[in-house]
Amino acid sequence: MPRKNPSYRFHKARNCAVVTINGRDHYLGVYDSPESWEAYHRLIAEHLAARREPPPPVPADTPLTVTELIARYWRFAKTYYVKDDKPTSEVYSVALALRFVRRLYGRTSAGEFSPKRLKAVREAMIAHEITRKVKVADEATGTVTWERRVVRKGLARKCINKLVGRVKRMFAWAVEEELLPVEVHAALVRVKGLKRGKSAARETPRVRPVAEEHVAAVLPLVPAMVRAMIEVQRLCGCRPQDVVQMRPAEIDTTEPVWQYRPRRHKTQHHNDDGNPDLDRVIYLGPKSQEVLRPWLPADPEAYVFAPRRSEELRNAGRKADRKSKVTPSQAARRPTGRAKAPLRSYYPVGSYRQAIRRACRRAGIAVWLPNQLRHSRLTEIRSRYGLEAARVVGGHREVGVTQIYAEQDRELARQVMGEVG
Repeated sequence: MPRKNPSYRFHKARNCAVVTINGRDHYLGVYDSPESWEAYHRLIAEHLAARREPPPPVPADTPLTVTELIARYWRFAKTYYVKDDKPTSEVYSVALALRFVRRLYGRTSAGEFSPKRLKAVREAMIAHEITRKVKVADEATGTVTWERRVVRKGLARKCINKLVGRVKRMFAWAVEEELLPVEVHAALVRVKGLKRGKSAARETPRVRPVAEEHVAAVLPLVPAMVRAMIEVQRLCGCRPQDVVQMRPAEIDTTEPVWQYRPRRHKTQHHNDDGNPDLDRVIYLGPKSQEVLRPWLPADPEAYVFAPRRSEELRNAGRKADRKSKVTPSQAARRPTGRAKAPLRSYYPVGSYRQAIRRACRRAGIAVWLPNQLRHSRLTEIRSRYGLEAARVVGGHREVGVTQIYAEQDRELARQVMGEVG
């Protein structure tokens, strides 16, 4: 009889979700939240993979099930999608894609996974409800209860196409490892991606450049370090992860225009041969240098934008104000309080994004995201210097990718047709 998976439970003392695996408690966050369920399924998948390592030999007369194939591929993915000994976001995307497959066809023979079944998995992604737990106050009784509400129905079309591609990639790996015949993957390749307006999948708006007045409205409402990060990204057009992980050791300041070569970046895996011509180089002009200089730490290996330094600067001003208002007797009676958790050495992209989102709401404007700063800069460069200049600044290998980021200069077309049309 197969063993049951560790259960998802509520930890009353900590007021959070918990799962116990091999005698160890793993705290998952807010109980019954989507994030906690995602963490739970991820830990269970890792537990199942570890429990089957080394994988038991499959008898010749026993077909490989989809669940067993997922477990084997998951072990491979955790060691393959790694940069600087850290898992990339692709690992979690693979887990999300395979979760739908396992729930629908976990006991099915992997050799019988057909295009129709892949389409059924895709339909499950289209119908998947994204929920959130919200507080509901009863004005009559004054009580507050938690209620789960559907915030979106179905994953976005582009997201579904990427997830389906990851499922196909798993079967391609299985063919490479001689776990399945090539005909299985060849049949799945015939399943085409969803087209706009041809399915019930949800569409998402295209990412557009952010208006300058919206950026100006946010700058006074964010901490000084976040403000510097916004200004640097807006000037050089880099990705959010490039600015949050910037270190002095990666910046060449010997030339009038500084050259920033991040050790870890999005397209790092495209340069397996170490070709210096394919290295990611971000150029920092005089305006970017002026913003960066006050934040450059003495340690070349320290991150330029560190939450610890930002918190120290902010607390220094607060303590000075409080100290001037507190008498010695009050200071003696003040409790010491509990020690705070140590801050991270650099800003996670999520924290950077959240700081901007909160400032947008405080300013009463539409929420914009850090990546839109990159769109704005590349669009401006394309308008002034051409598409090739935008490609080089954006670090793209192909012009087609740059066209996604840099909007067309319609004003130029309007001016030309005004003269000749």
